[in-house]
Amino acid sequence: MSTPWIVLPGLAETPEEFDRVLGLLPGRDIRVLDPWQTPVASSVDELRAATKAGTPVRLAGHSIGGLAVLRWALTHPGEIERLVLIDTSLTSETGWSWLYPGTPADRMIRSFLTSVGRTGLPRLIGPSLRRLLVWVGSATNRDLLSKATARARYGAANSWLLFWDDLANSWTLAAEVEALLQSLPSNLPPTVVLVATGGSSRFTAKSWLAGQRKLAAKLNTIGIEVLSDSAHLVHLDRPDAIANALSD
Repeated sequence: MSTPWIVLPGLAETPEEFDRVLGLLPGRDIRVLDPWQTPVASSVDELRAATKAGTPVRLAGHSIGGLAVLRWALTHPGEIERLVLIDTSLTSETGWSWLYPGTPADRMIRSFLTSVGRTGLPRLIGPSLRRLLVWVGSATNRDLLSKATARARYGAANSWLLFWDDLANSWTLAAEVEALLQSLPSNLPPTVVLVATGGSSRFTAKSWLAGQRKLAAKLNTIGIEVLSDSAHLVHLDRPDAIANALSD
């Protein structure tokens, strides 16, 4: 039996978005976390339970999911056979400490978003926001979500609160991973890094690629692939690149 791949999506993403990747790898054991049920920044034990992952395992993470799989690999390196970072968030993306989870500002924002959810506003404009996210984040503007799924996910009363929780927790996760990178384990798994520099990503491509290379230099990186024809949502623009990385 082959070692399963665990895929952790990014902010405001759904497991359905990775269907094209899965379609390119029929028969492979690939388990995509549903971040609407288990937040990507959850503890390793929670992520393992949600994906029914044993050991060993192979990990792939997109955006803030990249930070999450990095933390998993840095704290449990003996469990991980291989690591794929898909346009991962960088450890410098630590946000503002006064907005971190549990701060007065965080509690105020959470209360506001809870109230907004009760008004029905997410149901009215949530699907439109989804389309905007894809338009900005994808070079091909291919959205795999059906209208019904987009309404169910992005129009839910608690959807905006989930997005905020993911964003705020990603800042503390970035700081945690940066601290872990200061004392690296000796048995880091072989790592492949995919970097998007096309579409809307082209405006920050130079600094973004430099940051990705700097991170890769700290890891047991065996390959960096620059995707000049993909924006940040690589799974929509270049599912073949992800599938190739997961097929090794």
